[in-house]
Amino acid sequence: MDEPRTLDAESDPAVARAVRRLRLEKGFYTHLVVYVVVNGILVFINWRTGSPWWFLWPTLGWGIGLGLHAYATFGLHGATREWERRRLQELIDEERSRS
Repeated sequence: MDEPRTLDAESDPAVARAVRRLRLEKGFYTHLVVYVVVNGILVFINWRTGSPWWFLWPTLGWGIGLGLHAYATFGLHGATREWERRRLQELIDEERSRS
């Protein structure tokens, strides 16, 4: 029977990256829940007071921020990894050409 692998972020870079991504995703989902709850409360207040639809402005502004947070959390990993791989290869080639 295979022994379960330990999750040691200090000695395993893959585990460290996975832990970092997990924290980023957890932060995004926390942001999303707070966004939904707070904006739900704003909608309710706006509805109860009968005011013009002022809640749209904070919802829209915060929604843009949430969208950027989502893009940073989920949309950049592939592009970032590809850039890192290319840049690392460039630096390796540069160092080899110097010696």
